[in-house]
Amino acid sequence: MSPSSQTLHDTNERLRLLLDELAPESPKFVAVTSEHLARVLAELLLAGEFLRDGVAGAEADPELSRQISEYRKNVERLRSLLPTLHANLLNERARLESERAHLESAAEWARASRKISSRAISRNRKD
Repeated sequence: MSPSSQTLHDTNERLRLLLDELAPESPKFVAVTSEHLARVLAELLLAGEFLRDGVAGAEADPELSRQISEYRKNVERLRSLLPTLHANLLNERARLESERAHLESAAEWARASRKISSRAISRNRKD
């Protein structure tokens, strides 16, 4: 395997594993995180840089042609996953906003409760 083929092969392997983790139908599925998306982006940028530098001789190197085809499949798979990832992220944002609102309400209740308790203690000391 040529160094070019190996580089793209390694990128494809890492990208495939990441996509397996992000695919809801996969047994390896995990909830999408910013770390996952950052790793996917890093792999895409790495492959993009490699492909921009040119893949001269890809026609003459069947393994490199195969790796380019595999990369294309990975990108198409990612494109098909994007709506689901987007929906999952929107759901997570809604959950976090709801949790924040709940915590803010609880904190406000605690502040009000302390004020009432402080007043009651002050009145009891005056009596």
